[in-house]
Amino acid sequence: MKKLWFGGTIYTMEKEKEMVEAVLTDEDKIIATGNFDDLKNQADELIHLEGAAMYPGFVDSHLHMIFQGEKLIRLDLSKATSAEEMLEMVKEAAKNTPTDQWLFGEGWNENNFADKRIPTIQELNDIRREPILLTRICHHVILANTAALEAGSIYEESESRAGGEIGRDKDGKLNGLLYDQAANAVTEAIPRKGQVYIDSLTDSLNLAVDQMLSYGLTGGHTEDMSYFGEFTNPLTAFQRVVGEKHHFRVTLLRHNAVFEEMMRANVSFDEPFIEPGAMKIFVDGALGGATAALSQPYTDQPEKRGLFIYTDDELEALVKMARQYDEAVAVHMIGDAGAEQVLSALEKYPITNGKRDRLIHCCVLREDLVERMEKLPVVLDLQPAFVPSDFPWVINRLGEDRLEWSYAWKKLLDRGIMCAAGTDAPIEDINPLYSIYAAVERKKPYAEHDGYLPEEKLSRFQAIQLYTIGSAKAICKEHERGLIKPGYAADFSIFDRDLFAGTSEEMLAAKAVKTVVAGKTVFYREDLIRRK
Repeated sequence: MKKLWFGGTIYTMEKEKEMVEAVLTDEDKIIATGNFDDLKNQADELIHLEGAAMYPGFVDSHLHMIFQGEKLIRLDLSKATSAEEMLEMVKEAAKNTPTDQWLFGEGWNENNFADKRIPTIQELNDIRREPILLTRICHHVILANTAALEAGSIYEESESRAGGEIGRDKDGKLNGLLYDQAANAVTEAIPRKGQVYIDSLTDSLNLAVDQMLSYGLTGGHTEDMSYFGEFTNPLTAFQRVVGEKHHFRVTLLRHNAVFEEMMRANVSFDEPFIEPGAMKIFVDGALGGATAALSQPYTDQPEKRGLFIYTDDELEALVKMARQYDEAVAVHMIGDAGAEQVLSALEKYPITNGKRDRLIHCCVLREDLVERMEKLPVVLDLQPAFVPSDFPWVINRLGEDRLEWSYAWKKLLDRGIMCAAGTDAPIEDINPLYSIYAAVERKKPYAEHDGYLPEEKLSRFQAIQLYTIGSAKAICKEHERGLIKPGYAADFSIFDRDLFAGTSEEMLAAKAVKTVVAGKTVFYREDLIRRK
């Protein structure tokens, strides 16, 4: 059935300010754009936008969808403003957590505490004898009580795994903190088997997809295959939720821990709604926990340079394995030393089949590293919302000298490097408008300053392109997704106001009124449509 979309502001996003009056779709494709009068007689159905603004479908280029769904039902610690407030929240949650279940909390951030104090393991033990596991906002540090540590066979005499660190207090005793790979022993001890568990993953994923659709997101590039027991557990959840229930587009990045197993299993994907993605690799940690790998010491912790997850040889072996399966890699790299390690491996084993490798985060770079990136077929997965989250504390962590190429989104775009935008949800708020605002203003909403490193501000057009054609480029689909143009997918994000009009704060107040995937309206905000 041919549908004609009209009666609103329709941006193609191919060129700045380029608009069309009407869009004709046939099933899942755009077949024509132009004037209403020229196209109306070809349509079987007329869809009036009631003055709303329509864009190509917004796609989050990097997130963890099942974790996002779990965040919606677990204890949210992101609003805690002190260690004491955080502990009170855990105490209240403990009252309603059965003794045969773990107590999970998400999103604590000591940088939001005036004294930066992190609760102690003894304080958690006083709340509950059963396991408590509290994940830091960056997901590279966890805080656990003794029961959780012992479930992962971590004791006073335990030694840190390669690529990780077991936290200890000034007396050398366990303090409950586990950094990067050291956390795996505990997270792997969480019960993750059986139909009930798969049902819980399905419930979490349903929550995440429903939320994403309500924000106008038509898809996401998500990494979930290695955190929930056998890869078949999360894969089954995606097949149930996306394959059977929702019209939604997901690209499944496959962590190197399960990549080869999935390839050998010859896993089938429900394309074009569930698609296979690159092999995911982590090479370092995060700046918040001082585990991102830096070439020079942390300014505020001069004894530290962060952590490498793999040796150079181990990383090269992983890249080589991906190439043996004709696949790209998607690499988490936050520090400049981590970026250097990645680029050396990619230069040694370049992708040659038309695909692109994905460099994720790219928070701290150097001029020489950018010059090397320009020579490689790569896309950068950027998280604009990291700027208001990490500043101003990250200035003390890095020092002024490293800021020129830190969070340098505009310079990277100006150099012609392909870039996409995501939230790393549940790390940052999944609402794409918050990320667009962060890219444009580089500050928290309504903050009374000109933004952090304001010379790196993007235009709204650039920021929205990161979510549209940028995300399409990340999976080499820019010839069929990311624009409103004949031959492209009929994926649309429709908002109650023009995102290019008014102040940035007014843009931030916009609401999605319709979300359309493959020509099908999959979200509809009836109350706003009726007020038009």
